[in-house]
Amino acid sequence: MTQLEGYEPHIGETRQYWRDIILGVNDGLVSVFLLVIGVVGGGLTPSQVLLTGVAGALAGAVSMAAGEYLATKSQDEVLSAELELEQTHIAKFRDAELDQLRGYFTDMGVRPGDLESVMSGFVDNDKAILNAMAALEFGFVDSERRSPYRAMLASGGLFLAGSAPSVLPFALSGSIGTATLWAAIFTLVGLFTVGVVKARVSRTGQIRSGLENLVIAGLGGVVAWVLGRIVGGTLG
Repeated sequence: MTQLEGYEPHIGETRQYWRDIILGVNDGLVSVFLLVIGVVGGGLTPSQVLLTGVAGALAGAVSMAAGEYLATKSQDEVLSAELELEQTHIAKFRDAELDQLRGYFTDMGVRPGDLESVMSGFVDNDKAILNAMAALEFGFVDSERRSPYRAMLASGGLFLAGSAPSVLPFALSGSIGTATLWAAIFTLVGLFTVGVVKARVSRTGQIRSGLENLVIAGLGGVVAWVLGRIVGGTLG
């Protein structure tokens, strides 16, 4: 398509993976930060916090990657089975499927006088019927199909990247206070950045989205630190 002046293109092939991208990095930032703050509140030393953070980051990344792979693969298998069944319906119950398709087009706002003209392209075209039913009945378009491997790498890899701001300060500083301060600063900057990036892609308010991420993590960090102090004091 010729590029038109002022025409804003869609984000394209990455669209179906933005859920994994945002979930992975945001979960890494929030969950590992809460873990670190919790054990700091419990009175652990910097080396103990570092070990806990690394273990939590690796465990979380593996869990995210495996879970996203299985979830995406299962969803794809269910969809494939549904499309196979739809092909059987088209072969054996064509008139019923065409009536259902008419109903979808009517619900979409196609005027009654134009309906049969629209349907004329489907009456003797099984592939067109299947593609239309896939989109309208199952909400599926082939270009939006997700690869389990890409989803796995996006979720797991970005979880690990998101955990780095909470973990690295404890590898670089022997002071629990200094490391905790920098972990909080890096994590909050990361959360705000993720919120802004998400807003740019979704074309919503960037500052509001960034602050929303900050508030959620900030409240969680306070709760985690308090609980860590309580548990640490009780066990101590």
